[in-house]
Amino acid sequence: MARVFLTVLDSVGCGGAPDAAEFGDEGSNTLGHIIAACAEGRAEDGRSGVLRVPNLDALGLGAAVRLASGCQTPGLDAVPVGRWAAATEVSRGKDTPSGHWELAGVPVPWDWHYFPETEPAFPADLTKRVCQLAGVEGILGNCHASGIPIINRHAAAHNQSGWPICYTSADSVFQIAAHEEHFGLQRLIDLCRDLGPFVHALKVGRVIARPFLGSETEGYKRTVNRRDFAIAPPSPTLCDRVSEAGRKVYGVGKIGDIFSGRGLSISFKGEGDVSLFDHLAGLMTGADDGSLVFSNFVEFDTLYGHQRDVSGYARALEWFDGRLPELLGWMRAGDLMIFTADHGNDPTWTGTDHTRERVPVVMAGAGTGEIGHCGFVDVAATVAAHLGVRAGPEGRNLL
Repeated sequence: MARVFLTVLDSVGCGGAPDAAEFGDEGSNTLGHIIAACAEGRAEDGRSGVLRVPNLDALGLGAAVRLASGCQTPGLDAVPVGRWAAATEVSRGKDTPSGHWELAGVPVPWDWHYFPETEPAFPADLTKRVCQLAGVEGILGNCHASGIPIINRHAAAHNQSGWPICYTSADSVFQIAAHEEHFGLQRLIDLCRDLGPFVHALKVGRVIARPFLGSETEGYKRTVNRRDFAIAPPSPTLCDRVSEAGRKVYGVGKIGDIFSGRGLSISFKGEGDVSLFDHLAGLMTGADDGSLVFSNFVEFDTLYGHQRDVSGYARALEWFDGRLPELLGWMRAGDLMIFTADHGNDPTWTGTDHTRERVPVVMAGAGTGEIGHCGFVDVAATVAAHLGVRAGPEGRNLL
């Protein structure tokens, strides 16, 4: 019985979103600009030369970038042997839940709430609720910020006072950073979980626990124990439909958090993308017939996109591509493998936030040829059709 491996390379967009200007992102192109920087010798830290991703390119990655945005792709010029497309999102966001839900067949039916770029950024009743749940008298931060700088700015005061560091971004998120030892990891996770319903009622997409370790002399570093508490999808997703059909749904990475655990049979966490890849490789032989393996590789986004690290992003893409033959070599007859993304995070762009872009859709096990432009929801419809389970109300089978 056929299996499907749906793999999201978090933030690996390819430009060309028709409404990018409405998000302040007209001209952004995560893959396109990384490819250009590599070809021009501007991404030489730890690597050199054109972007080398021959396996993804053979499936149609370069062709998808050219289709999405019309840009040139030096170094990615393979004649594709896979099926490929460029997908456009309709949900009014450029965030993780919007992208993943729509890839799973459920566009977001509401406008997310975003906190204003003021100080303080949060309403008094939200701050009060955090203080009540944490048993403290105040919070630190209370502004728009990038995670590592705000931790460095407030860590000493946090360790002394016990007040959590609270911040947001251009996404619909409420993030709480706290020291795993001084504040307590479980205490932080409990705080974020308990705060979730209050924040979700505001139509804020996620409460994110951002634990860190370190000291003022050694420096501070975020740990792998991040937890996302996302608002539940408004209707059944692809995961629900596959599970309701009696099939296994394996989540790798933060998939379980994104879908609030709904429709997931087993979830695998890891200490970074290397360990997540090892989980995924193991599922190539271990996943049941008829199952869906839904994976998210987050470090493209967190370590390189938000940090505006072009060389690091290129290295990560080349690392993933170098391991891709391990997955392709374990495919069984009838298996379908899809590589896509949830949004962009152009490391050459201004600021530190996600960018509104189309995303590539490249497939192995689906024959050869161009699909053209499609919607995020078409990915879910294609997976459902391949597995022979009931499809959602939106989307078309691309095969």
